[in-house]
Amino acid sequence: MAELRTEEEQLDAIKRWWKENGTSLIVGVALTAAGIFGWNAWETHQENQAQTASLRYQQLTNLSAADELDEEALSEARRLVSEITDNHADTLYAEMALLLDANMAAQQGDLETTRTVLEQVIADSSRPYVKSLAWLRLARAELADGNPERALELLDEPISDSLAAQRANVRGDAYFALNREDDARNAWNEALNLAENQEQPLYGVQFKLDDLGTQETAL
Repeated sequence: MAELRTEEEQLDAIKRWWKENGTSLIVGVALTAAGIFGWNAWETHQENQAQTASLRYQQLTNLSAADELDEEALSEARRLVSEITDNHADTLYAEMALLLDANMAAQQGDLETTRTVLEQVIADSSRPYVKSLAWLRLARAELADGNPERALELLDEPISDSLAAQRANVRGDAYFALNREDDARNAWNEALNLAENQEQPLYGVQFKLDDLGTQETAL
């Protein structure tokens, strides 16, 4: 009987504890479950967003790869740029989409839009490599617009070392536009050396050197 009484007392104690704490326990479990569900839902949403951004960017890449864009293709490409930048604003896809947008504008001869878009990337991006690409392409745009001095100024920005060969190449183009042939030759030779050391293909530089002549100039 003592054992039975002890069990009954334990059962009564459990009932009392449940009466006093059961509601808060249920609420706590429910909140925990809701939190887990909410986190999982957020992760799923982020994954879906990343997949969508990737798909749209691939579509944009495919469109912009064409040598020439007709009005329909250009309109679709710009729609994709807007969708990516509006819906995935803080992602790398958005910044790369803007770089492609700048390239398409340059292909259309719209250097003002090219300049505006690249300056936006430089101002907004926190990624050094993306900013470097934008500075390099902005220098090309300034060169195409007849501003080699401005191009040289832009090439003095902190451009990533991985783009050093490309920077030297554009610097050579700017010097050549200024009729500074020795400086152009040195820059193009530097570009070839950097490209070889970094195992990066760099097309067209040797042709420019061949056209300029083979005179050796000290670096």
